[in-house]
Amino acid sequence: MRPQRTSPARGVPPPDAPTTAPPTVPSAVTAPAGTAKPRPGRRPALLAAPAVLVALCLLSLAVGSRAIPLDQVTGALLHPGSPGADGEVEAIVRQTRLTRTLVAVLTGAALGLAGAVMQGLTRNPLADPGLLGVSAGASFGVVVATGPLGLTALPVSLWFAFGGAALAALVVHVLGSRGSGGASPVKLALAGVATTSLLDSLTSGIALTDPEALDRYRYWSAGSLTGHDGGELLTVLPFLAAGALLALGTAPALDSLALGDDVALGLGRRLGLIRVRAALAITLLTGASVALTGPIVFVGLVVPHLVRAVVGPGHRLLLPASALLAPCLVLAADIAGRVVARPQEIDVSLICAFLGAPFFIALVRRRRLAEL
Repeated sequence: MRPQRTSPARGVPPPDAPTTAPPTVPSAVTAPAGTAKPRPGRRPALLAAPAVLVALCLLSLAVGSRAIPLDQVTGALLHPGSPGADGEVEAIVRQTRLTRTLVAVLTGAALGLAGAVMQGLTRNPLADPGLLGVSAGASFGVVVATGPLGLTALPVSLWFAFGGAALAALVVHVLGSRGSGGASPVKLALAGVATTSLLDSLTSGIALTDPEALDRYRYWSAGSLTGHDGGELLTVLPFLAAGALLALGTAPALDSLALGDDVALGLGRRLGLIRVRAALAITLLTGASVALTGPIVFVGLVVPHLVRAVVGPGHRLLLPASALLAPCLVLAADIAGRVVARPQEIDVSLICAFLGAPFFIALVRRRRLAEL
């Protein structure tokens, strides 16, 4: 008589069955991107950024066709009209170079912040207001206002810049989302290049029909920081401030969005509202900066990648650090443009393009170019 074999209870493994440890959950899934912290060794570089910005501002006030010592620069700023002060030095510092420096700081902060928000929103490492057609759309709107319509006042052309930037961003998103795979980084970049080329052609065609508009366009399209006054800064400042507040307010939502749409929905994020707020911030920042100085490319592409290497992917630090470091790049490019071709000057957009183009090529040639 053969003994009966009793089967083990359901759910209990037999004694000779191999035991396996329960699978572990990767920390990348349990920890959102926003909790990433900068490495301790890189904190000094982050803390030194404000000092670098102040030093570049002082250097921007001192360097030019006439070199001014730093003690005279600080004297003109802090003690104007003091006995023995040089009136010509004060006029150069306070009326010309101070406005130019402030324009560089505001424009750089706007473009760096817009680029960081755009990269986080699309999870696209190639996202940049200049590469994805937003700057070209703003330029097209400004030329339409100043050319055929004859609306040369900045408060009026500013709204055309906003409209052109929003329209170009919508067209690029629609074109880049077509086909299988959705809006991949390379498809969005190609759509941005195509849209930029089309808008640049239309902009040039409109400018060629009007000699006066052509003269203004040739000066403005070079991305110059000169020729502005305090009234123009006060005109764009509310829009830049509103765009910056919207951008910084989207930082927690962008951290959730970095984990994927499904996870962001599970965390209670409203994706439609996030995208609308981020798009409005990008439109305000890019449109106002382009209307003021003309298109300056690659600032919004290069700076967020450099900052991300220091502070990590969390947008709570990435966005304000990008707004702090981008003016440093614009100021350094502007100072270099005054020095390399003395007594002539090279426009800041050309220097930024010269510095940013190799970075863009190296980024495209990376094998793991999928998304952020």
